[in-house]
Amino acid sequence: MTMEASGRLIATPRGRDLVLVRSLALPIEEAWAFLTDSDRTERWFGPWEGDARAGGSVRIRMRFEESEPAVRARIVACEAPHRLALHTVDEYGSWELDLSLEEDGDEDTLLRFVHHLDSDADVGDIGPGWEYYLDLLVAATEDTERAGFDQYYPALREAYLALRPE
Repeated sequence: MTMEASGRLIATPRGRDLVLVRSLALPIEEAWAFLTDSDRTERWFGPWEGDARAGGSVRIRMRFEESEPAVRARIVACEAPHRLALHTVDEYGSWELDLSLEEDGDEDTLLRFVHHLDSDADVGDIGPGWEYYLDLLVAATEDTERAGFDQYYPALREAYLALRPE
């Protein structure tokens, strides 16, 4: 299987946003559960525990990473079933993420994933990683086989490095 970079870089007053979109063959409420219910997030990212309300903090175990590291995330916004915004902190730094859902007909949902990038962020590393995780999400929602990370990285690194902000 050949992977292609689907992300876009958008210029913002603050810097750059990496934006990826996925179509989920689920009603919006079910798609929301895959973003917020620990049993479901475990299937594509990792389980979490903690205070999952806006202003709260959770600890996420990254199930598909070597040694399954833990990430701390502060819930910036939790507006069911449309928007989840997180500020994460781990050994590599801190990231601001924004996930929004919108209905696409009666039975489908569009996920718009935004990573607000710091000026020194390496999009060549970050982009392929999010492609991988968002495809894991799609595989979890469709109960299909997951691709391996080696199909994304380093295969998509150069494509992401070549992106220019729109």
